[in-house]
Amino acid sequence: MSQAYNLCIIKPNKSAFSETFIQAHIDGLAGNKKVLYGGAFPVYDHEGKTLIRSKLGLLSYLIQKRIFKRKNIKVRTCALYKYLKEHKIDAVFAEYGMVGASVTEACKLAGVPLIIHFHGADVYHRDTVAEYAELYQDAFKYASAFIAVSVDMAATLKEMGAPADKVFTASCGVDTAAFPLLDTSASTKDFLFVGRFVEKKSPQSLIKAFKILQEKHPDAGLWMVGGGPLFDETRELIADLGLNEQVTLTGVLKPEEIRTLMKTMRAFVQHSVTAANGDKEGTPVTVLEASSSGLPVVSTRHSGIKEAVIDGETGFLVDEYNIAGMAERMSILAESVELSVQMGKAARNHMINNYDIHMRIALLDHIIQSSISNNKIK
Repeated sequence: MSQAYNLCIIKPNKSAFSETFIQAHIDGLAGNKKVLYGGAFPVYDHEGKTLIRSKLGLLSYLIQKRIFKRKNIKVRTCALYKYLKEHKIDAVFAEYGMVGASVTEACKLAGVPLIIHFHGADVYHRDTVAEYAELYQDAFKYASAFIAVSVDMAATLKEMGAPADKVFTASCGVDTAAFPLLDTSASTKDFLFVGRFVEKKSPQSLIKAFKILQEKHPDAGLWMVGGGPLFDETRELIADLGLNEQVTLTGVLKPEEIRTLMKTMRAFVQHSVTAANGDKEGTPVTVLEASSSGLPVVSTRHSGIKEAVIDGETGFLVDEYNIAGMAERMSILAESVELSVQMGKAARNHMINNYDIHMRIALLDHIIQSSISNNKIK
């Protein structure tokens, strides 16, 4: 059983539909939790009150942040330091590398262990990594643990300077009870994508693969859930390829709406790629949720997907931008509902054995408690 401790979880966004993994940490981690949010250096508590209490201090902070674009802002660091001391925080759990790097100095002043959970762009997006390079090095020296969501990411963190003995691999998990095995034996030739319409998810590549599939299986359909900067461009491509009747763009849906949609699908599809700016996926939670629900996944050999999907057993993987290859794998599943069901059951077992959220939370809790214990020994 977990011992009681005061944990401060710091995240950049108040809420984001694509960050269910952060909410899972907030809900599942042990301890008495305080949550802060508000950018790379969060300054708001759960009630929306700023940690910088004086009007003069807040003005100074805003000028330094917005006009001078400073990363190290003393008044902000002092405010977080006071908050950590006032609430007797035993450990800080920072979501995203930029956040962890930004709060390192305050944690150091307060003598509080810092655990940083990396997720994707914070390791791979070249401009972001360059912008925070100096702060990352400070964090690598001070923080107690660094959590990567894939084997590839763990290796990259070590290359960046994170001490190997402080790097842990723990992808985001999935609540296998909330995403139970679906009966897809009567599914039609419909395929599902859920995610942001961004370069690293390459929705255009998926549309092009589906166009090839359509020529062989005119009764196939594609459902795309989500929004993002490439949404309009994707919609135009769909129209240009004459797929308006076969591709359904739903926009952002609630989790329960997505689960309902999954019941009629043959497979989950996502063509993840390395973006021009270096950005990559971590381990997409949507892939885990679909797998837990018993949908085989057709995706790419990319980042944590290579571990989440067992090629030929729980789905199919192709190289990035192998559009014809993706269409071929989708066609195999379109032609055999029996294979889809078989792979879906294997995917479900893979999630239960390796990605269940309770296993992940237990590991994170162990890392946090070890960091607290080691800090007391110092």
